[in-house]
This record gives sequence, C-alpha cells and structure tokens, in this order.
Amino acid sequence: MTEKLEGIIDPRIDDLMTKADSKYSLVLFASKRARQINNYYAQLHEGLFEHIGPLVETKLNEKPLSIALREINEDLLVQKPAAEATAA
Repeated sequence: MTEKLEGIIDPRIDDLMTKADSKYSLVLFASKRARQINNYYAQLHEGLFEHIGPLVETKLNEKPLSIALREINEDLLVQKPAAEATAA
C-alpha cells in the first residue's frame, strides 16, 4: 500500500535547492519554464512551434509548473548565473 506521492511535493524542495542559489531564483526559473510549457500547449493546435515542449514524460492533466520542476530536478535545464543572463 505504499504509493509514491506526486505533485507539488515531488520532487522534494531539498533536492531542488541544489539546482538554484535560493528559493527565489528557483521560483523564477521554474515559473519562466512553466510559462514556456503553457505557451507551447496553447500554440500546439495552431501549428506554431515557438516554444520547446516538455523535456520529460508527462501525465494526463499534469500542471506546467510540476513539469518544469521535474525538468530542473533531472538536470535537463540549467540556470544561467544572473550576470550571464543580464548580459545576453
């Protein structure tokens, strides 16, 4: 009867904090990626491919933020340091 808990608690915040400098930067990073995923799904039916879709297997009705957090946790996305991001 042991189920793997999923959703906002998977991946764990402790694991995600190794991927970012602070909780604030993690939230910004994940929210930007979630917005890209959401835009990808919105444009999919129009045949537009301006955004990259999910990089992990998704489940039915999975939220873009959960997908983004799993991508970050699996090292499929790497956050640029703040100095590089503003220079680009």
